[in-house]
Amino acid sequence: MAHKHDKATLVISSRNYSSWSLRGWLLVRLSGLECDVRSVAADDARARAELLLQTASIRIPYLEHDGLTLWDVLAIAEYLHERFPDAAMMPQDAAARARCRSISGEMHAGFAALRSSLPVNLRAFRAGFPIWSGVRADIDRVTEIWRECIGTWGGPYLFGARLSVADAMFAPVCTRFATYDVALDKVSDDYKHTILATPDMRAWKTAALQEPEEVTELEVEVEF
Repeated sequence: MAHKHDKATLVISSRNYSSWSLRGWLLVRLSGLECDVRSVAADDARARAELLLQTASIRIPYLEHDGLTLWDVLAIAEYLHERFPDAAMMPQDAAARARCRSISGEMHAGFAALRSSLPVNLRAFRAGFPIWSGVRADIDRVTEIWRECIGTWGGPYLFGARLSVADAMFAPVCTRFATYDVALDKVSDDYKHTILATPDMRAWKTAALQEPEEVTELEVEVEF
């Protein structure tokens, strides 16, 4: 249910390239907060530095709500979870909620090889893209997390029948796996397709495909 009296603005960068903008938008959607979305200019230096992994501080996306400005997607997630508890962005069970926070934090802080070698690009498809050992280790850890959660809480999402903060955090990884034709075990592949088929992910991709901007450095090609 949208919270119409709590109008907010979410500032994002590229829909096609920005994993963090996607996470922020999905979190807002999960919360039910009615939100205007504003994109920064394509040549914004701060957004470009973040897309190219040239800065340790991710300040876009940021959320403006009720006189506050919040950046960092985990901070946004916790704020929205506290502000709109009826949205159940975190699992109700305490053990599941603890695991949700743990794997969301792991996604937030880790997987550097995956981020740098397989940049988000929703417009692209790179069949047969080479996966080197460092990236493979990240992929193996991601799919281990997915299998453990789905095995424990039954799927189709990481913590059962409802989307959670953790699904929002891992959603950009699903796009990476699709873009770079990454071979996955059946449980992980089914989860990837489930996330990519959600209405919010379809809507985000439709908007991404309409963006005119191209970041040349992120248009990686297969090199054998």
